[in-house]
Amino acid sequence: MSKKADIEGRILDEAYKLFLNKGYKNTTMDHIAQSLGMSKKTLYKYFPGKFELLSAAFDLLRNKLSIKVEALISNAHITFPIKLKSFLTIIAKDLAPINPELLADLRDHAPEIWTELQEYIRDSAFLRFQRLIEEGVDKGFIASHINKTIVVLIYSSAIQNLMDPKFLDQFPDQMMSGLVTKPADIYDQTISIIFEGILTDEARGSYKEA
Repeated sequence: MSKKADIEGRILDEAYKLFLNKGYKNTTMDHIAQSLGMSKKTLYKYFPGKFELLSAAFDLLRNKLSIKVEALISNAHITFPIKLKSFLTIIAKDLAPINPELLADLRDHAPEIWTELQEYIRDSAFLRFQRLIEEGVDKGFIASHINKTIVVLIYSSAIQNLMDPKFLDQFPDQMMSGLVTKPADIYDQTISIIFEGILTDEARGSYKEA
């Protein structure tokens, strides 16, 4: 890696951390320069502004996510259950840090990046997930009567709505106070409910017999 690429990578990593912690609106080029221990003049040599920094940071995130997910799905030596668990873990790990506050910030102050992120999740992540579900059906790990499109729609709706602050804002405070606070925990709970259900083994048997 060249010195220029190394510095750019360090800038992107630090800027992304600040965007996650402070939000886009409240993060300035001064904050980023100070956190890096460099002058703002030097920072501007690499990136013309914080919008370009945020855009580059999300491009990097999308590329890394695409590479990891594609490598996983294409691996013929991994069983489907492990693939499914690994896929969900990768998505949760990379998307969970993007908290609702930052997403609200993006929608209000960087709508181009908000739109690009939504399009990526819809066109890339969900289509790859559908390929994985199709593999599960073909190999007999997912019941053949289950409509794979419905599985993807339920999963995608849950993920998108959990990332949408306007969706979350419609619920009363009394209800939302019981929501686990860490985004990673929210993803884990959601995935567990979708793919494992909410009933105990005993209750599941009784439910089927009812």
